[in-house]
Amino acid sequence: MIGMAREQRLAEIFVEVADSLVEDFDVIDLLQRLSTRCVELLDVSAAGILLVDAHGELQIIAASDEHARLLELFALQHDQGPCVECYRTGTARTNIDLTRPETTTAWPHFAGRARETGYVSTHALPLRLRNRVVGALNLFQSAPHRLGDADIALAQALADVATIAILQQRTLEQSHIENSQLATALTSRILVEQVKGVLAERWNTSVDDAFAAFRSYARSHHLRLADLATRIIAGDFDTATIPAPASAPATAPTPTAPEDRTR
Repeated sequence: MIGMAREQRLAEIFVEVADSLVEDFDVIDLLQRLSTRCVELLDVSAAGILLVDAHGELQIIAASDEHARLLELFALQHDQGPCVECYRTGTARTNIDLTRPETTTAWPHFAGRARETGYVSTHALPLRLRNRVVGALNLFQSAPHRLGDADIALAQALADVATIAILQQRTLEQSHIENSQLATALTSRILVEQVKGVLAERWNTSVDDAFAAFRSYARSHHLRLADLATRIIAGDFDTATIPAPASAPATAPTPTAPEDRTR
């Protein structure tokens, strides 16, 4: 996406984000959309947003798609990878060539798995407000194309938007509230992961399609993803009311609320 078309789309995205930043907004859904918009605007192959947990380790909270191999790449960065260095230094790491020997030497597990997944370069931008860093935006490319200064600046702007969405302006200076928000967001992601796995299994479909159906139902009924996921895991919601995705086999069983084994 280039020229005026990208500028217009960028303006639309920032309006979309501004409209979402209301009291009690759904942070998981917003960060999911931001990840998707990164792929759309920057012509990268995949994007993810990672937050630091109470133990100082990075955890995935949103991704541009839900493929297991991509999510595994984000999970590998709890102790090594560009996002770890980005978080610790507060400095962007961009245009990292995953095929170079020094990259493999620095991050052997991460670099090797990234290449196996089909990626040749990666970028990490800090989720930062002033001197405080709460996570990182991770981008992957499957084609050897360098991001220019303008693209990197745009990626950092989107990372800054994600930071504001996570912390919310009215609580930026209250560290105890910040920590609570981060912990809640990470817990919400875990619940959503459990639910999409349950639905994918019962519909016999991909986790991407299961998540899309789950998210579509939540949005159309004005429900937060975390709240709906909590009800499903607790057995308080009949998932038969969620329409199965078109990709689900016609003979697939109608999903119902998960049993105790999913708790």
